[in-house]
Formats: sequence, C-alpha cells, structure tokens
Amino acid sequence: MKKRQDYISWDEYFMGVALLSAHRSKDPNTQVGACIVNDKNKIVGAGYNGMPRGCNDDEFPWEKQGDFLQTKYPFICHAELNAILNNIGMDLSGCKIYTALFPCNECAKAIIQSGISEVIYLSDKYEDTNAAKASRMMFAKAGVLCRKVKTGITQILLSFDDKQV
Repeated sequence: MKKRQDYISWDEYFMGVALLSAHRSKDPNTQVGACIVNDKNKIVGAGYNGMPRGCNDDEFPWEKQGDFLQTKYPFICHAELNAILNNIGMDLSGCKIYTALFPCNECAKAIIQSGISEVIYLSDKYEDTNAAKASRMMFAKAGVLCRKVKTGITQILLSFDDKQV
C-alpha cells in the first residue's frame, strides 16, 4: 500500500491552525487567528482577536463605530499580539507567524520586536490603509519577509463525528 497523496502542505496546516484559532474570537464582525511556528515546524504560539485576560467580554463594547471608548478598538487584543504573548515561553527569533489577516502597524511592531522573521498571511483586505502601508515599511526595513499563503485547496472540512475517524 502506498502513502496518501492528498495530504495538506505545511503552509495549509499552519494557516488552518490560524483559521481554527479565529473561531475562538467573540468579535461579531471580524475573527482573526494567528499561529507561530519555529524552524522545526513546531507550533510555539497561537492566538485570536479578543479582550485582554481579566476583561469580561460581556462588559466591553464590540461596536465598530461611535465614540472611541464605546468601540472595540481601544480594548481588543489582535491575534498576532495574542499569539506572541501566548507563546510557550521561548525566544521567537527566526520563527514564522501565520495569520488570517495581514498585520496592522501595532502588531507589526510586536512581530519585529519578538524576532519573528516571516509573516505568512491569507487576506490583505486593508492593503491600501495607512496601517498596512506602515507595516510593510517596517517589515521591509527590519528584514521581515512577508508573503501571501499559496494553497492547493480552498477549504478543509472538520468533523466532530467520531464515526468519521
């Protein structure tokens, strides 16, 4: 018997972990996940966008518009920052981060400061914003590689039906 030929690539696997992590987000508008991987293809951190630890997400706003303190923006912790903060306690130098959405300028700073050397993203829907332009400028100057993930698949179906295993 030969081995399976339709297994997923490392990029598909790690982006899949990032996308699965996004399902933990309680944000009603945008769910983003991130996954940090070392040079041995081991996951060393994961995160999703959500409220900081100790901040009850039922007591903070999820609005996108309005007075600044009545929106989610001053409170939400982005997936990339959460993945960095939630890492297993190791130096992230030379690691890669897989993220569903190209990082904003604030996350770009954290990525650079943590030593992550490559960003692999799925969507770049805000590429024309100043935040994304600032991220690209900082990544270029800091030598952080950025690339859009390339996959041979469009989806992965997960089933919790124990008869499917």
